[in-house]
Amino acid sequence: MKCALIIIDMINDFKFAHGDLLLKHTKSIVKPILHIKETIKKQGAPIIYINDHYNLWQADFEKIIATCQHEQNTDIIEQIKPTNDDYFLIKPKHSAFYGTALQTLLHQLKVDTLILTGIAGNICVLFTANDAYMREYKIWAPENAIASADIQDNQYALTMMNQVLKASTAKSSLISSFLQ
Repeated sequence: MKCALIIIDMINDFKFAHGDLLLKHTKSIVKPILHIKETIKKQGAPIIYINDHYNLWQADFEKIIATCQHEQNTDIIEQIKPTNDDYFLIKPKHSAFYGTALQTLLHQLKVDTLILTGIAGNICVLFTANDAYMREYKIWAPENAIASADIQDNQYALTMMNQVLKASTAKSSLISSFLQ
């Protein structure tokens, strides 16, 4: 098994309908994502950020951070931002696969398993999981590393990922057993 950590839309301005609720729920998933990232990095597995482009259309995370960052989200962005050895892709729509180089990158890295994390669980993470499933990737979507504006919508998305897309939704604390 060769896995990659996918971090979806965590560099976010939260300036949209229900963005305040999503921001609140996002704060609880930062530490689990960072725990996974630290563990995966020690294994030598790739970490791939995929993010909305905010009309910049440049895969430059520093520019996207500068566009998104404000007083309410600085703590999240400062903790979760990519490092120079992480991959960073932009996406035009909800799925991390749609209109991106993700499939080509995963193929070159010989990845067969995806750890999906980020926001919003009921939209971008779910749509990415669906596309990953159709491409026959094994999927782990840790329930405590995915957030949506609405808790019930998030739970529904996790249920769909688990029951329909055959994804594991076990908590991030089980990463060591997942990697075996």
